[in-house]
Amino acid sequence: MRGRRALVAALVLLFGAVGARASSEGPAAHHFSPEGLAKVSDYVRNEIATGKIPGAILLLQQHGKPVYYENFGVRDVATQLSMSADTIFRLYSMSKPITSVMAMMLVEEGKLRLDDPVSKYIPAFADMKVGVEKHGEDGKVALALEPLKRPIMIEDLMRQTAGVPYGYYGGGEVNKLYADAHLSHSDDLTNAEFAAKVTTLPLAEQPGTLWDYGHGIDVLGRVIEVITGQSLFQFEKERLLGPLGMNDAAFYVADPTKWPRIAEPMPNDRAIGQVTQVRDPRKPLKWQSGGGGMVGTVGDYARFAQMLLNGGTYEGRRYLKPDTIALMASDHIGPETGIARDQNYYPGPNSGYGLSFAVRTSVPEGTSWPLGEYRWDGVGGTFFFIDPEDDFLGIFLVQTPSQRGRIQQELKTLIYRAMGR
Repeated sequence: MRGRRALVAALVLLFGAVGARASSEGPAAHHFSPEGLAKVSDYVRNEIATGKIPGAILLLQQHGKPVYYENFGVRDVATQLSMSADTIFRLYSMSKPITSVMAMMLVEEGKLRLDDPVSKYIPAFADMKVGVEKHGEDGKVALALEPLKRPIMIEDLMRQTAGVPYGYYGGGEVNKLYADAHLSHSDDLTNAEFAAKVTTLPLAEQPGTLWDYGHGIDVLGRVIEVITGQSLFQFEKERLLGPLGMNDAAFYVADPTKWPRIAEPMPNDRAIGQVTQVRDPRKPLKWQSGGGGMVGTVGDYARFAQMLLNGGTYEGRRYLKPDTIALMASDHIGPETGIARDQNYYPGPNSGYGLSFAVRTSVPEGTSWPLGEYRWDGVGGTFFFIDPEDDFLGIFLVQTPSQRGRIQQELKTLIYRAMGR
């Protein structure tokens, strides 16, 4: 325990964590027990011992300071290099909150509105049609194209109601078109070219009618470029990544000396879809995927998540207003909206969805998990969650596409039990 306390103290310096919120609001309602945290450690070690993952990193931070941090296993079974705080992970959809924060900066500056039509910035979106399956008397399915009942709005991109799916085989005719278009393999396209390619496809449903997970945030990245006149990464670097000290956050690892720091999944655990493997972050690419393209370290994401938990400030600098963070972390698809949820509704039965976050709206049976907790994850296995009630955040970084859902649920259960929840 003495060694762990020394490590946690060092991590306060590493992550630059701040505790100003705790000093003004008093102690959190729940604290961690050493026995509960020991079970958390045992769980992750068992995942490694049984050959499911090479290694992982877990950070739990309360009142702006790490209360638990551990590096487990190795970055890559091929190199056997130990996991460490500077290990670089594919973040995939944990990129979405970062892109949405950039968009909300523009909203605060009056340069963007949530109810703006996307066509204001990308005119071709005005002419998009909705693909509707029609069954003929011969039993064959034909795709009819119907006009939009209302424009796709910026909010639709952020809350996954734009009708622009990722495209899964077996998910209907429009999904097949998206899958065949290989949008997730757009490395050689610019964001402008990517958005143009999207406009050649039909929407899967009318805007604002269904939570349908997809490329909306990628399109939002292009909107940001149109407004700012910069590439998405340039704007992020100038306004967020640089000032926050997210020094390894990027869309690929450009420096070859950093390549040994990249975490890899088990050799037989590289598939993230029927036809897609985890991408190689060493490969230069044009596409700056705001929805799923970023890489980074635990320190990078800890600074970002702590800024959110602090209500938009970090180390004396304000990035967003508290009301903006609260808006992002509130449910935008509740019953009053009439928005349905598709069969792959990833937030789960106890959560709504905000502007790139799942938001807990009811307490899971048999728990006392807090309402208002918001979170998201990545297809590579990473996840984070922010618990304002307990002034607490957690970040788990691992590369394991096949085990991600199971580990996330089991590990979060152990973490909350360690808090007495």
